[in-house]
Amino acid sequence: MSGNVGSVDVLIVGAGPAGSAAAVHAAEAGHEVLLLDAASFPRDKTCGDGLTPRAVHQLGKLGLAEAVTSDYHNKGLKLHGFGGSVTAPWPEGHYGTRGSAMPRTEFDHLLVRTAVARGATLWEDATATGVQFAGSRVDVVTVRHGGVEKQVRPRWLLVADGVRSTFGKLLGRQWHRGEVYGIAARSYCTSAMSQEPWIHSHVELRDTDGTVQPGYGWIFPLGDGRVNLGAGALSTDSRPAKVNTKRLLSHYAAQRRAEWGLGPEQDIASALLPMGGAVSNVAGANWLLIGDAAALVNPLNGEGIDYGMESAEMAVDLLRPGRDLTLVWPHVLRETYGEAFLLARTAARLLTYPRFLPLVGPLGLRGPVGAAIMPAATRLMGNLITDEDRDLIARAWRTAGSAVSRMRRDTPLWATAA
Repeated sequence: MSGNVGSVDVLIVGAGPAGSAAAVHAAEAGHEVLLLDAASFPRDKTCGDGLTPRAVHQLGKLGLAEAVTSDYHNKGLKLHGFGGSVTAPWPEGHYGTRGSAMPRTEFDHLLVRTAVARGATLWEDATATGVQFAGSRVDVVTVRHGGVEKQVRPRWLLVADGVRSTFGKLLGRQWHRGEVYGIAARSYCTSAMSQEPWIHSHVELRDTDGTVQPGYGWIFPLGDGRVNLGAGALSTDSRPAKVNTKRLLSHYAAQRRAEWGLGPEQDIASALLPMGGAVSNVAGANWLLIGDAAALVNPLNGEGIDYGMESAEMAVDLLRPGRDLTLVWPHVLRETYGEAFLLARTAARLLTYPRFLPLVGPLGLRGPVGAAIMPAATRLMGNLITDEDRDLIARAWRTAGSAVSRMRRDTPLWATAA
């Protein structure tokens, strides 16, 4: 494509994990792909940097699993709090038992380089600023690139511009803030334990006044002399989390400093996370939203990289001549993630009640009860239950998801109308 006006098979707005993965899949399917990002690479993104086995499984489809896990990989999760600790290895199953972590500065750069190597064209420092419709179809997208406004006419448009989804809003995307969402802050610290093969979560997260917060603190070893340390809380409009996440992060770091040999917190950044599909208007005739833009974030752990890359693959598989995506894409999202996300959103909403976590936390993290139930909880927090799983935990999760879906039919879940 050249000049000020041009056509392209697939235009992708946003070159994070979802957008870059979509570019790889689309290019390998034979499409002409133009990938945009508002920044230039390498660039940072606020994230915990953790990669579950489900994410590593998707990286394998891109031919990148070994590149990400060869220098560092983890075995599972260690949960702490309320006077107890539980070690929960990644379970044997469809996705394998190998997790990892990589700073987003490096991870996103690896994926975008891979997209270019597989045939996608990348425009950096390129912002999609406007859109013209022909009925429900996107006809022309205006892109400011290199100080020049350019007109791009895409056959299909995939929007992967993150949690705020500025361009998605131009297409009608609306976030339902009455549903549970996350607020979080992350930092990087040097640590003598950066090769620790377990990721750690402290679910008894107290603020400076000693009040238990509806969230958790995390330490994700990176294998490079540093850890990603952060803290997050769950919130709704009716029960907002009344906490300064950056201050909470610093307090949490001080509590863990001696044990982990932590250096000062650096590169502190915060973010607000729509979760669990709580957005409307995620598709039109020839366009759709993927990844964080479609609120594909697990409400129980804030994880979205695996869902982002999965949704990228699913979206590209739908790109067929004459297919109207307006109803197809929300249906695919609901069929794939709907019951699990709705159940996770309901469970996360319980955590926003001040008395809930102090009541159930000790039960889950102490003694034989915790040892029995928390490894199962890790499968849920790690997004590691598949449709093929037939064990008791998987059946119970699906049964609960079906029951919650029947009770909450009016709940926004990739609704087609705001």
